[in-house]
Amino acid sequence: MPTPAGPQESLFPLLYQAQHREYQEDLPFWLGLGQQQGEPILELGCGTGRVLIPLAEAGHTLVGLDIDPHMLMYCQGSVPKELANRVHLLLGDLTAFHLGTQFPLILLPCNTYSTLAEEKRQAALTCIRTHLKPGGLFAIGFPNPALMAAMAPTRQPEIESHFTHPHSGNPVQTSYQISRRRRTLSMVWYYDHLLPDGRVERFSHTIHHHLATTPQYLGEIEAAGFSILDTFGDFDRSALQSDSPNLVVVARRA
Repeated sequence: MPTPAGPQESLFPLLYQAQHREYQEDLPFWLGLGQQQGEPILELGCGTGRVLIPLAEAGHTLVGLDIDPHMLMYCQGSVPKELANRVHLLLGDLTAFHLGTQFPLILLPCNTYSTLAEEKRQAALTCIRTHLKPGGLFAIGFPNPALMAAMAPTRQPEIESHFTHPHSGNPVQTSYQISRRRRTLSMVWYYDHLLPDGRVERFSHTIHHHLATTPQYLGEIEAAGFSILDTFGDFDRSALQSDSPNLVVVARRA
C-alpha cells in the first residue's frame, strides 16, 4: 500500500511537467493564434511553461503570470537561455492583476478557467478586458462542462498514465479519483513513485472544477464586454458536442 508523502508543494511542478510533457495536441491552436495576433502575448496560469515555452521558441515575446511560486520557479529554470529576453514571468493572481499595459492576445489554457468560482471568473474577465487591446483576442480552454456534469457522483481511482521520475529514474504511476457534487467536481490526482525496494511514495494534488453550464460560461464572457467569435469542442477546431472533451472559446474585446 502507498504511504502518504505529505505536503510537498515544490515537488508538484516536477511531477506535473513530467506527466504532461508529451501532451502537445493543443499547441498548434495556441501557436496559430499567436501568429494571427502578434505580440506580446500574455499567458495566465502559465505554470511550468508547457505552452509558454513553445510560443517563445516560435519567436513570440511573452508575459507569463501564475499564482504558484513553485510553478514559476520551475518555468524560469526551463526557459532556454537564448529565449530569456523574450519571456517575462510574474507572480500574481489572474483575478486581480495590474500590469499597466495591453496585449493583442491573452491566453488562459490548461483547464484553469473552470477552477474559478463565479465571482472569481467575473473578476478575472474584468482584468483580462482591461489588459486587452481594442480588437484583441482572449482564448481559453477547459473541460467540457456538459461532460463534467454527466459524470457519475463518485469514481474510484483509475490508472491514467506512467512516466519516469525525472530525478530518480524510477517509474511513477498516476491515477485519479472523482467526486461530483451539485456545483463542483473534485479530482484527486495521485502520483505513486514506485521504489526498487517495493515501497511507494505517494504525492496527491486536488483540483476543484465548478459546474456551470456552457451557456452560463459563454454568457459571463459576453456580459464582461467580449464578443464570442468561436466555440470548439477540442483544439482541432471540431464542433462542440455534449461528449466533446473540451470547451475552447475565442473572444474579441467588444
